[in-house]
Amino acid sequence: MTKEDIVLAIKDIIATIAPDEELDGLNNTDLLRDQIELDSMDFLDIVMELRKRYSVVVPEDSYGELATLDSCANYLEPFMAEKELKIGV
Repeated sequence: MTKEDIVLAIKDIIATIAPDEELDGLNNTDLLRDQIELDSMDFLDIVMELRKRYSVVVPEDSYGELATLDSCANYLEPFMAEKELKIGV
């Protein structure tokens, strides 16, 4: 998966968790929590969905790496390089 695919995957996961949020205008470099309504439970749901869909385990001490779409892509790229993009799962 490319970094662009990873961003799409994260957006799809967010759309599943927070279906009322508008994701089209998200900036890749701004903090996700500043752009959309995500509480700590939503964030944990994102981490759990990454595990469920892609078998990627994000340790708690790495949660800060998922603050922006760009940082998500940078952090997850080594773990998801060989994975297939799953949209609308």
